[in-house]
Amino acid sequence: MMYRAFAAALLFALPLAAGAQEAPKEAPKEAPAAAPEAQKPEPDRQHASAAKLAGLIRFVGESCQEVRPDYERFKAVVAAMGVDIDAISKGELLMRSMSYTEAYRKNVDESCRKAAELFGEKGTSIPGLVLRKAS
Repeated sequence: MMYRAFAAALLFALPLAAGAQEAPKEAPKEAPAAAPEAQKPEPDRQHASAAKLAGLIRFVGESCQEVRPDYERFKAVVAAMGVDIDAISKGELLMRSMSYTEAYRKNVDESCRKAAELFGEKGTSIPGLVLRKAS
């Protein structure tokens, strides 16, 4: 009796399992159109971070009285991120970095202080990216 129940269950489940393994008989002929935002590729995180740093370096070089950027250190950091320096010198990434520069200019004193704190010789984020100016 137990074997009959097992055989019946197996015979019932076998067609269901076989049907689950079959490929669909009709594949959609056309993929649905993606939303316009999804079609526009976003730069990856490394490129976005490099653009943010470029905006900071530009801001520090133009606006801060007590600190200056270390351009060689900046180039090394960007290279270590795997980003070509030319990639952030043109196009969308240049525009993005310039928007960061403008954002930092909204409060020059605070932005310069924060740049020195995070990126100065003893910075908590990327030390040595911003250096004290010689007096």
